[in-house]
Amino acid sequence: MKRKLIAAIGVATMIAGVAACGGSDKKDDKAAQTPADRTGTVTVWLMAESQTAWPELVKNTTAEFKAKYPKVNLKIQYQQWSDKVQKLDASLAGSSAPDVVELGNTETMTYILNGALAEVDKKQFANSATWIKGLEDTCTYQGKLYCVPYYAGARVAIYNADDFKAATGSDQLPTTEDALTAALDKVEAKKGSDKTYSPLYLPGQYWYAAMSYVKAYGGAIATTDGSKWTASLETPQAQQGIQHFIDLVKKYNHGDQTKDETDHANVMAHGKAGLIYGNGWEAGSVITPPTGNAKLKDAIKTATMPGPNGKALPSFIGGSDLAVVSKSKVQDLAKEFIADYTDEKNEATLVTKATLPNNTTQLEPMKANPATAAAANAVPDAWFTPIAPGWASIEKQGILKTMLLDILKGKSVADATKAADDKINSLINNAS
Repeated sequence: MKRKLIAAIGVATMIAGVAACGGSDKKDDKAAQTPADRTGTVTVWLMAESQTAWPELVKNTTAEFKAKYPKVNLKIQYQQWSDKVQKLDASLAGSSAPDVVELGNTETMTYILNGALAEVDKKQFANSATWIKGLEDTCTYQGKLYCVPYYAGARVAIYNADDFKAATGSDQLPTTEDALTAALDKVEAKKGSDKTYSPLYLPGQYWYAAMSYVKAYGGAIATTDGSKWTASLETPQAQQGIQHFIDLVKKYNHGDQTKDETDHANVMAHGKAGLIYGNGWEAGSVITPPTGNAKLKDAIKTATMPGPNGKALPSFIGGSDLAVVSKSKVQDLAKEFIADYTDEKNEATLVTKATLPNNTTQLEPMKANPATAAAANAVPDAWFTPIAPGWASIEKQGILKTMLLDILKGKSVADATKAADDKINSLINNAS
């Protein structure tokens, strides 16, 4: 693993040295240029959310960048999560790689280890002293930084307050799991004539939720001794969490239990779910046309998701990072774009969209806002996937999804977790 990174950095250093010796005039010319004189192209890959959920960030940064570098061609290209990795891998292998790329924070380590990302200086970026640690960790390897935290996401309970009030007399979500399941039973009884309605729509392949229950019981996907990762889903704690998740799916999800969470907001928008467990911003997806239902605007609320043992359910801390591709010929401009895009003003805009910023300074006020409190307060106790060389391969192969499906189809938790651990152990320590 280390040899791959060292080799990649060594090659990059050698190439840079050759360029410095053989092309010093060009380098001096570039250094002498004013921003108004700079030319070239900066290609930025952002995920589709930036186009639909917070387009102001792109508009503001583009305007500022173009004002400073009027002759530089700034190309913003929007990507879909479903095929972004495949497209990025192909572009990195060829000659069409972007200069800036948005990565999910479970994807970064693979690209750091294979030398695809350029090192960046933390001091260049706003609020870096208070970056959310879980995000910063996904950008860091051997004390060096290879990407910049963009935004965070924590999962919360998203519920239809009208459905709960009609069934229980209260529009507040219960704060303990025992009280919640009692309320869900009442919601189900109230909706008894609709056999397709789920008081809790918890999809069976929703591994982020399943692993939250694993965490709640003290388990983990894998553990490390500092140099090697070992899968740990066979531990009693992990198995207890998985069984708890499966029991909830089977009891309360009356839709297709074998699906993942991709469309759970849409299910709620169609009036077929009383409660889902999703990213805080998905509450907006439930009520925002064209896929959401504006009629539910006053009914959809968020709250902390109750978990086992009288505690809140630990949340996965998701989110995105922004990185400069090491093959970029305009790395200085690429880094400047990221610095502008993640400055305090733009991160503040994310806050107005009920999206968690990349730093605790701007996160703190969100803890007191009823609309964002559940997600913001989930950050300190959140969990994250193993920051391991082979994690991206594990996720890509759907090992956790397969394990959950096997259990739903009748395989024992013991057998399914053993099979998953065997596959995880074959991949987790290998950089792909």
